[in-house]
Amino acid sequence: MSDQPADDREDLPPLPPRRQDSHKGDYGRILVIAGSLGMTGAGGLACRACLRAGAGVVLWAVPKSLNPLCESLTLEVMTLPVPETPSGAPAMAAREILVEAARETNCVILGPGLPVAGDTGELMRLLIPEIYPPLILDGGALAAVGADWQIIRKRQSPTVVTPHPGEMGRLVGKPAAEVQRNRRDLAVKYARLSGAVVVLKGSGTVIADGGQVRINRSGNSGLATAGSGDVLTGVIAALIGQGMAPFAAARLGVHLHGLAGDLGSERFGVRGLMASDLVETLPAAFRSHAEAGEDEPA
Repeated sequence: MSDQPADDREDLPPLPPRRQDSHKGDYGRILVIAGSLGMTGAGGLACRACLRAGAGVVLWAVPKSLNPLCESLTLEVMTLPVPETPSGAPAMAAREILVEAARETNCVILGPGLPVAGDTGELMRLLIPEIYPPLILDGGALAAVGADWQIIRKRQSPTVVTPHPGEMGRLVGKPAAEVQRNRRDLAVKYARLSGAVVVLKGSGTVIADGGQVRINRSGNSGLATAGSGDVLTGVIAALIGQGMAPFAAARLGVHLHGLAGDLGSERFGVRGLMASDLVETLPAAFRSHAEAGEDEPA
């Protein structure tokens, strides 16, 4: 296993190339299954981050009653209204609709802003092995998985999990404090057990796939704010949709997300930084990455 401790700039993967004679279909179609009553912002942030990170098309699956609101959040995102629970979250009746929609995509995000209450949690558990394209699990999807890592192991295509320390603790059955003391080792262990790429968020985010491990060094305490993780999920999904391998997309996505935090904090300070600021700063982060020599400017 590679044991490089940091994401040195010289070691980062390049940005996916963009040809002059291309069209939106060349840059990935992303399905985002996210958001519920009171938590629509999570899905909206993930969708907007996908677009700012270069995705060609983003389709947002939303509870039917929330569709008018979600359509107004981001004009460039298409919505897919689905059956909902009485509490305003995707219902079990949405299962076939979502599986079918996923077949036409290059990457799927599942979980931001979704509850495990009602039948939504069971819906997510059933979708995980049924969705064929690369899948990113965040938020409610991680809670639905809990300690049953075999759900992820059964998948036939790549999976990325993006837990914070508390979520990682539930995945491995340990307190968050113990996760923080053994971040690298637990990320590697879970990657080996589940077969997923693990992005263990926090200061020095750990990216592991069971064979490789990297520690990210970009970012600051301004990223410790609601919605920041939803933005990161969107960035990683967009990079996968543009053809990057999941581990490379996770590494570069974490670095660029942190770089957006560094650039954003120069304007707003670490206390004033919001997740929506990260979305708007992503283009500058991508440009900085290119101009520093890691990639040719698009």
